[in-house]
Amino acid sequence: KKGLATTLFSNLQATRKPLVKWIPKQNIKSVIGQRRSAFLSQTNSTMADRPSLACSARDPRAKEAPHHAESLALYIHWPFCLSKCPYCDFNSHVRPEIDQTLWRSALLQELRTEADAHSDSLITSIFFGGGTPSLMAPETVRLLIDEVNRRWKMDKNVEITLEANPTSVETAKLKDFRLAGVNRLSLGVQSLRDDALKYLGREHSAREALQAVEKAHNVFQRYSFDLMYCRPHQSVDDWERELTTALTYVDDHISLYQLTIERGTDFFSRWRKGDIQLPDDDTAVLQYERTQQILENAGMPAYEISNHSAPGRECRHNLSYWRYNDYLGVGPGAHGRVRRGGEKWAVRRISNPENWRLQVETQGEGIQEKVVLTNTEIFDEMILMGLRLRNGIKLKDIKRQTGRRFEDQVNQTALEELISSGFLEHKNRTLVATDSGLQRLNAVISHLLN
Repeated sequence: KKGLATTLFSNLQATRKPLVKWIPKQNIKSVIGQRRSAFLSQTNSTMADRPSLACSARDPRAKEAPHHAESLALYIHWPFCLSKCPYCDFNSHVRPEIDQTLWRSALLQELRTEADAHSDSLITSIFFGGGTPSLMAPETVRLLIDEVNRRWKMDKNVEITLEANPTSVETAKLKDFRLAGVNRLSLGVQSLRDDALKYLGREHSAREALQAVEKAHNVFQRYSFDLMYCRPHQSVDDWERELTTALTYVDDHISLYQLTIERGTDFFSRWRKGDIQLPDDDTAVLQYERTQQILENAGMPAYEISNHSAPGRECRHNLSYWRYNDYLGVGPGAHGRVRRGGEKWAVRRISNPENWRLQVETQGEGIQEKVVLTNTEIFDEMILMGLRLRNGIKLKDIKRQTGRRFEDQVNQTALEELISSGFLEHKNRTLVATDSGLQRLNAVISHLLN
């Protein structure tokens, strides 16, 4: 066992490849569901905000939270898309027709069921993900937000984000989403090159993408958009030009992901046949390093591996995941982590939309699995998520969540090796991955949790 650990550590020191799994933002809510047990492997699919539209007129029937209410992030999953992108392994589905009334009713029912169980929490953020939530009728979004407002206490600066694709965005609909209560838009642009967009299976052009960003700027208080790099045949110079152009359209937040080949996708099948060649390791590293330099010079350093923002403009909802705060997932395939009765519960909902809806209609909720996490599982998940953050993990949070000190749970030998080799820093009661460690995060975490 000691020899195996030594070999792993030697390999970790030698490699420069970014071993972290670069997970697209839409799948952040999914990776929370990935744990080292069998249940772990099943996947889902800032702060100084301007005043929220959603809380400008509170429903008088809204419940008041207890004085010391626990914060809760709420995720609502809309599983439908116009088409399935070849790289996508999210819980997304294409249907010829969508009955908005039927699916709205099911989401509202599951929301009410969860509110009955968690009504003493304070909602700090709502995130409409998918799928393509901008395919929802604005009325559906409004009714869901209104239901949350009635049944929970909402933070005065609640962040309400909706994901959108440029193909499903139009000025009138964006305004309707804003009036429904959404105060932050996240656009899935992915590229500013028409040839790349076609290769990625996107249905919008570069021109449409930039027009959508302009519309978002004019309608919403806050917006962000995604780009995907480390694409086949993409050089460092190509990516630098594309990113530089994108920055002229950025407000205060952008998400940048390296393309990964995920099992079960069309890209995976083509990759196995040799039809897809990703950039080599050195190119991938150079693209990542150049990305960090450009964004830091622009005043938007990474606050998480793939997310950049101006100070204080981070995505509040996603920070809840990475900081391992409580979050509730509603809708097909949604995951949750909620503490109740002194125990941390992991909840996974039925992925298939029709099966999920049928169970909601008969039982009031679409839960497939609900288990109590052990303190070891909680510790592992906190390491997996927290080391993605530039500021790392506060060790007091580990003790608060697990009841045990960090030092009593960690592999001390591995920790010392990682610190002495410059991959981790342990100071001021915080564990942080260094720049070198972030580029090897999968290997770092694997060695630490061995």
